[in-house]
Amino acid sequence: MYLEITNLNKEIGKTMILQNINMQMEQGEIYGLMGINGSGKTMIMRCMCGLVRPTNGSVKINGKELGKDIDFPQSLGALIENPGFIEHYSAIDNMKALASIRKKAGELEIKELLQRVGLDDKDKKKVKKYSLGMRQKLGIAMALLEDPDMIILDEPFNALDEKSVEIVKQIILDAKKRNKLIIISCHNKDDLNQLSDEIYKIENGHIIDHYEKI
Repeated sequence: MYLEITNLNKEIGKTMILQNINMQMEQGEIYGLMGINGSGKTMIMRCMCGLVRPTNGSVKINGKELGKDIDFPQSLGALIENPGFIEHYSAIDNMKALASIRKKAGELEIKELLQRVGLDDKDKKKVKKYSLGMRQKLGIAMALLEDPDMIILDEPFNALDEKSVEIVKQIILDAKKRNKLIIISCHNKDDLNQLSDEIYKIENGHIIDHYEKI
């Protein structure tokens, strides 16, 4: 899988949110987006997912342009800002509901994913009663469902304790070994440097730095 963003601009009203964004990303690598809240990281991720159309420029997946050739990436798992859950369902029932759309993931995969992120697949508690950390874990599990080729995780370590952060880091590294294209954003520079092969630093809707980890 290959992702290419070319001269992307996004304007909302009279405000320029993103300006002249250019990125090239390929499978088997982890790409980090670094920047403070409001810098434009999440908007870039929304454009990558096909959830937001650029005002100018293009986002292409394997040479096919989002919004023209295809509506969304064909094999995508994403956690962006606040994930949407069916609040009166349990974690496993939320996963089953998502899996029912494409019918590619069975109950065994669902249970293994929940266990891997640190949730009890037998817990019948409704998601509306979950803590922020539990909701984050469920959002990550849902992003990994069906083993997608492209994984986008916006601040995946939010609300997680230290042990859970290490578990999620290992999940990300394991996905890289399976030749996935992985994009993560993170406030913590050390975490991003530890995981990423390349980092784009975003500020005020611009890429102000881009470097490969040595």
